[in-house]
Amino acid sequence: MEEQLSIWSLVANASGLVQLVMLGLFLLSVVSWVMIVQRALYYRRTAQEMKIFEQQFWSGVDLAQLYRDGNDRAKTTGTEGMESIFRAGFKEFTRLRKQFGNDSEAIMEGTQRAMRVALSREEEKLEKHLPFLASTASTSPYIGLFGTVWGIMNSFRGLANMHQATLAVVAPGISEALVATAMGLFAAIPAVLAYNRFSARMDRQMSTYETFAEEFASILHRQVHTSATNGNQ
Repeated sequence: MEEQLSIWSLVANASGLVQLVMLGLFLLSVVSWVMIVQRALYYRRTAQEMKIFEQQFWSGVDLAQLYRDGNDRAKTTGTEGMESIFRAGFKEFTRLRKQFGNDSEAIMEGTQRAMRVALSREEEKLEKHLPFLASTASTSPYIGLFGTVWGIMNSFRGLANMHQATLAVVAPGISEALVATAMGLFAAIPAVLAYNRFSARMDRQMSTYETFAEEFASILHRQVHTSATNGNQ
């Protein structure tokens, strides 16, 4: 009886539809874990890069020099996170300053618009794969429950053809049906935990990015205001 009720034998002896449900849940679980690992590595990398860039930015380095230092990296691997927001804002600031001179309102409006676009792109990168994890977390238990209900229905349907129904007859069918529920929970629990954790990290990083964008805009505004004041003198 032990061999009959092993997990693998229960899966192998399940009905075709229940096996299809189990296969779908297994694939959801595998894809979820791939995305969880990818997201964890991405958040760790962006946090490290953000810390390094913040140290450089607030070290008193010339902003134009800091921008030039990232040119090679931007051409090859590209920039992300806080540095991407800085580069978008500084590039637009430099371009508009040449175009409008000391018109601080036009310059800062265009600069802030460029940084808002960069912020939106960074938010999209941070949010990548999170909707899939949320969908997996919310739907997997119901998919597993569907497989369980179908398997139990088949088990009770089979009892109609038997003269004597005992627990030994019903147990294998019910057990194989319950495996689908277990697999649904196995797919859903890591997905919901990862989604909650990554959502919190995304909110923290976006809050840091937005604070940096405001501080950077204030620095640029002082620069253009100072230039306008000196120019009027």
